[in-house]
Amino acid sequence: MSERAPSHAPADAAAEAVKAYVRTNRARLARDGELLALLLPERFPNDDVRDLQRHIIEKIAHENAALRAERDRLKSARAHASQLGEGVRQAVLDLVDTRSFKEVIAVAKSTAETFGAHRAAICVEGEESARPKGTAGVRLIGPGIAAAVLGRDGTHTVLSGGGNLLFGPGGGECKSIAAFRLVIGDPAALYVLGAREPRRFDNEQLTRDLAFFARALERAIRAWLDLPKFIPANAGT
Repeated sequence: MSERAPSHAPADAAAEAVKAYVRTNRARLARDGELLALLLPERFPNDDVRDLQRHIIEKIAHENAALRAERDRLKSARAHASQLGEGVRQAVLDLVDTRSFKEVIAVAKSTAETFGAHRAAICVEGEESARPKGTAGVRLIGPGIAAAVLGRDGTHTVLSGGGNLLFGPGGGECKSIAAFRLVIGDPAALYVLGAREPRRFDNEQLTRDLAFFARALERAIRAWLDLPKFIPANAGT
């Protein structure tokens, strides 16, 4: 009595046939991009791939381009950080060289370009009618604004608006603002930078560099206004 071949459902038979083809035609399969796209859609999403070699080359070229772009971005960021560090040092030296309070104000306002901003100002709370002599170039702001911007004990902050309030007419163009408290006594004062680009100052290293310059500016102002040296509360701790 002859044995009968086991019967298979049509779908199972087709699957076995495909497996048999793959086992016996691996080299041909590797060259058939269209078939690979059908078998491995997650690996080869484009089912119109006709040339596997070309597909792989294009994919590698795309990945290399992305890596080069990331490398260039990191190099640019590093170069900018280096330039900013040098800019801070130069700005501090410019403060040391000042010969009047007027020159201190001029140095502070010139830092906009140095620090990649479009506006820079020293803001002091007070009324225009009570402006002290020799303070031309200082931006007067209303009482309480410094506390509203920084909080009661804050030293610096980054804002996305409020340029008109801090810089005056035209300041609304600034979509990113960095504000630093200047401890020079009463009234309250701020050193502020404004940039047209959003999130311009959302960088920890940049903030530290700007804060360092703000402290140097604070000391220069205190020196030219003949104010006593400021000793931080945590000094010596």
